[in-house]
Amino acid sequence: MSEAVRNLEPKIVWNHFADLNAVPRPSKKEERVIQFMVDFGKSLNLETLVDKVGNVIISKPATKGLEDRKTIVLQSHLDMVHQKNSDTIFDFDQEGIKMVIDGDWVTAEGTTLGADNGLGVAAIMAILSSNDLKHPNLEALFTIDEETGMTGAMGLEGGILKGDILLNLDTEEDDEIGMGCAGGIDITATRSYSEEDVSKYSTAFSITVKGLNGGHSGMDIIKGLGNANKIMNRLLFDGYTNFGLRISEINGGSLRNAIPRESSAIVTVDKISKEAFLLEIDLLINNIKEEFLTLEPNLIVDIKKTTLPEKVMELGVQEGLLKSIYAAHNGVYRMSPDITDLVETSNNIARVIVKNGQIKIGCLTRSSSESNKFDLANSLKSAFELSGFDVEFSGEYPGWQPNVNSAILDVVANLYEKLHDEKANVAACHAGLECGILGQNYPKMDMVSFGPTILGAHSPDERASILSTQKFWKFLKAILENIPKK
Repeated sequence: MSEAVRNLEPKIVWNHFADLNAVPRPSKKEERVIQFMVDFGKSLNLETLVDKVGNVIISKPATKGLEDRKTIVLQSHLDMVHQKNSDTIFDFDQEGIKMVIDGDWVTAEGTTLGADNGLGVAAIMAILSSNDLKHPNLEALFTIDEETGMTGAMGLEGGILKGDILLNLDTEEDDEIGMGCAGGIDITATRSYSEEDVSKYSTAFSITVKGLNGGHSGMDIIKGLGNANKIMNRLLFDGYTNFGLRISEINGGSLRNAIPRESSAIVTVDKISKEAFLLEIDLLINNIKEEFLTLEPNLIVDIKKTTLPEKVMELGVQEGLLKSIYAAHNGVYRMSPDITDLVETSNNIARVIVKNGQIKIGCLTRSSSESNKFDLANSLKSAFELSGFDVEFSGEYPGWQPNVNSAILDVVANLYEKLHDEKANVAACHAGLECGILGQNYPKMDMVSFGPTILGAHSPDERASILSTQKFWKFLKAILENIPKK
């Protein structure tokens, strides 16, 4: 079905997207897609360079009649989030994405699609390869590692780009024009523990939480979706408190910027408590399903008897683990007092690993307020340190402060209204766009963000609207024809 995507309109965009999606491009492993972009630029005889961190920059002269306009930087990121359903057999390091068409949507077979931000990349490629589109002088900036650290944007040195205006093509609702975004910081809690022999009077169970929606830990955090790590912790805490449950291992979540969809654990309980434990946990599961019925109708919690493990966590550390995750905030922390319906600060308890004497918990805290970002980060740090964890802050990046006096924002907003006879939603978002970081070394560069409608980003339910991509392409072409003079 991937070939069918090539026949969608605009063909020039979808064909470049199909070419891009044939190249494995996980974050921090972008060597192949970097070479792909270099080969693409050189095949067009365009000036192409790779900076010291791996960002690719391709320049294209203005078309006739637009030489006197301001230079535009078109920007998207090359990497994509790798998520798949547990029953999907797929090797992201070796295979290209298998795309399918479902009505107005392009999606993938059991994996993320890569429309975030592959459709932005494909649109820029279409402009670079076109012989008949009108545009001013262009610099196409393809950054790396946006999804797991934004190291590409952070590593881009000042002075490399000459553009006056940056168009970021990484917004995921086609009626929205982005003018600001949240910053973020990673919180990692670790500690070791001693392992104890499992009592021969125990029985073992595997517990699996699955079927959750997951999604983008910034854009979707406002929805109140289920977090598999928090749900699992609730089950384990109840089993420990009432029946002395012991934990052998936990594997929950995956990427920090994805709301956890699945978690699994191996636990033991005394044989004498087996029936009461199963009855109690079944009641709790039904309660949780009822709580999430509207938001998470496909939530599944499986409990199956399994082989007795050799070791379990020492009791004191286990208690601290369960209580610290219970205490750690997950979800919206504060709404913006200035912008209606905008999440200001949030946290995603993204990853929980317990195995072989080591615990690792990974969180991503986001905020458009630097002070509140560190307020929540310190709250999480305190919750984990009280249970004996070592806590590290890393990957900190700034937000993008809205500029209500932006000249390009006026141009883009007015064009949207002219094309669609309605006003665009001009807003800041709770995602982590690269504009704030790029603005540190290019403080005079005027910036806006927009893009086609993409739903379920960072999850295997990711899908891109075909009609919206057509709308986005028409909008982008109109903007390039109406860039102000120097």
